[in-house]
Amino acid sequence: MSVRYVTFGVIVDDIVFPRGETCMGVLGGGGPQTAWGMAAALGTGEQVGLVAGVGADFDEAILAPLHAAGVNLEGVRQTAYPTPRAWQVLEFGGRRTQVWRVPTESLGPQLARNWDVLPPSYRDARAFHWGVHPDEARSLNFARQLREQGRRVSLEPFRPAARPLEDEALAAWLSACDVFSPNLLEAYSLAECADEATILERFRALGGQMLALRRGADGADVWDLQAREGVHVAAVPVDVVDEVGAGNAFCGALLVRLADGLEVAACHASVTAAYVVEHIGLPPKLPAPESYQARLRQAHTTLRALRWPH
Repeated sequence: MSVRYVTFGVIVDDIVFPRGETCMGVLGGGGPQTAWGMAAALGTGEQVGLVAGVGADFDEAILAPLHAAGVNLEGVRQTAYPTPRAWQVLEFGGRRTQVWRVPTESLGPQLARNWDVLPPSYRDARAFHWGVHPDEARSLNFARQLREQGRRVSLEPFRPAARPLEDEALAAWLSACDVFSPNLLEAYSLAECADEATILERFRALGGQMLALRRGADGADVWDLQAREGVHVAAVPVDVVDEVGAGNAFCGALLVRLADGLEVAACHASVTAAYVVEHIGLPPKLPAPESYQARLRQAHTTLRALRWPH
């Protein structure tokens, strides 16, 4: 089966939890979690591809959850650079600090997002998702090229912006994608504003199409900005072990189920995020269908329509 959905990036995470516990060598970087979320929402990873650069130091065994999910890994290529690796220092309240453990000059080649790193089997994919740093714009040209060809693009900030974006810069981000998915703090930092009505109006006026505003334990709002229509879905209640990667899984599931409408896509996104937070790193395999459907029904009971603020 051909790859229809593509995501990018592998980082090996060494996690420090708020109480000081550590977990070393965890598969991270956003791409694996996104790919897993896509696969979970589809029921199989056969149509999902991951693009990433790794080094000779990479332990292939940590890809086991993606193999178990059936994700296509032809896009994981070995290069002469070290595998991206970083400390992830977590604090109470959700703050996370990333500290690189490899030379930063190796990151560009390993985390590249462009045509050159796509294997032939990925080049006809219909939708792409990756994470962005708000203060860099290197991947916007690739996003625009994809959209010009009729592909769907989803972008997700990696962190809050160091400084608010002027209208021109924010419009560049929004016009490069079909789905923009910041968490609440990231949205506030981009707009230098904590008033959500103002954020919605500004993002819409600057050309935003769909905004998925992630609220952590409080669920998420998914907006069709141009239609001024939105839905809220609650977070599926589970025992949280590790929140890292939940937003990536959310975005992946949302993207692959968008054709089914905002409500269905939002529910799948909430469910996949719930499975990810129950584990350090990725779940070892895809959920059993009956378990997944039960959580999906639960998520549907929490849906409510959102009114556009006036």
